[in-house]
Amino acid sequence: MNVIQLKNLTKNYGGARGIVDINLDVGEGEIFGFIGPNGAGKSTTIRTLLGLLHPTSGSAEIFGKDCGRFPEARKEVGYLPSEVFYYDNMRVIDLLKYSASFYKKDYTKRINELAEVMDLDLRKKIDDLSFGNKKKVGIVQGLLHEPRLIILDEPTSGLDPLMQQKFFDLITQENQKGATVFFSSHILGEVQRMCGRVAFIKDGKIIKLEKMSTLREDSYKSFKIEARADIAKDFFDMGGVSKLVIKGNTADFMFKGNINTIMKRIAEIELFNISIYEPDLEEIFMHYYAREG
Repeated sequence: MNVIQLKNLTKNYGGARGIVDINLDVGEGEIFGFIGPNGAGKSTTIRTLLGLLHPTSGSAEIFGKDCGRFPEARKEVGYLPSEVFYYDNMRVIDLLKYSASFYKKDYTKRINELAEVMDLDLRKKIDDLSFGNKKKVGIVQGLLHEPRLIILDEPTSGLDPLMQQKFFDLITQENQKGATVFFSSHILGEVQRMCGRVAFIKDGKIIKLEKMSTLREDSYKSFKIEARADIAKDFFDMGGVSKLVIKGNTADFMFKGNINTIMKRIAEIELFNISIYEPDLEEIFMHYYAREG
């Protein structure tokens, strides 16, 4: 079952670009990553998906229902926007109880449990909170009704590293209980750590949609070589080599292809040291952006 289904989703802002022909689906129980720099179209996609913006064309469905025409589909969605704004004079607990009242169920215990995990003081007024603590309020608010779909838009901005770890643990627990997670971020390491599949968005268009494991397996290996003598500038001019930098007796490059081919070439050098490692998502991401550019 697809929890999210976007078909040719397009949103224009007059003459300005929004998103163009976005197609993707997110299956039940997935943690799906949505990656792109600021301004790429991530938040526009999410707001159109939630029915907060009306699409110019195409469709966006949650649980098989068009979110614009069937707003009741959003009852089982938890949404954390990239920035949170509240009435300053309200206490945190009053705000959260007010939010919980829309779901016709007593979530007091759940609110207390989430607040404890996130180290959030429920007695404070909103205007006394730092940006990071306001973000914690947003996290508790988005999760208090135990949603089946959790949509996160740049969720860790404002959180210190310890709180980020607690947040990731919390999201993992919710996913293990059955929640589907749509995780939008420009922080590549977060997505690499959390997600099973990832879509790259650039200039309002999806440029790559792939399993995280496939991105790693089918992508590049990174090589760092230190030889006992200078390396000729054209020594690694061969298919599959990219991002080559040769300085004296050192060479750094990425390689995609039959690993035996590059190892045979390296074997022609008298080595002092060699490192071979899996590129992280940032290197993969920048490769796709450079290629699509």
